Amino acid sequence: MRPTDWIQLPRDDVAPQGSGVYVTMNRKGEIAMNKVTYRRVGEPPAFHILYNRPNSLIALKPTTATMKNAYPVRRHGGKGGRVVRAYRLLTEFGIKLPDTIEFADPEIDIDGQLVLDLRTARVSPRAHSQCRRRA
Repeated sequence: MRPTDWIQLPRDDVAPQGSGVYVTMNRKGEIAMNKVTYRRVGEPPAFHILYNRPNSLIALKPTTATMKNAYPVRRHGGKGGRVVRAYRLLTEFGIKLPDTIEFADPEIDIDGQLVLDLRTARVSPRAHSQCRRRA
């Protein structure tokens, strides 16, 4: 006889990595985003990079590649991801990262900027350096 006391497994509102807004940043200052994130910010050719020191916030403001201080967007990976190389952000503002970080709550504000909070970021479980042996 089979048991009849079934309990349904609920499904969280958390979207899988490939379908939600997903952004990481490594120690080289490379800010990588998945295809979904890039589409939601309007697929710009470049970003202005803004930093709010008191709140440890980074904002990527979509812009054209010809604008002054524009950081170009490059392809990243084989699934439509994009990367912005912003090493100067780390050096200019003294930001030190322990490893590749994953932003826990990236959001797109009413101005269309991608806002990243360094206070809630955590070391990414997918960081490549997690696989390497440390001497």
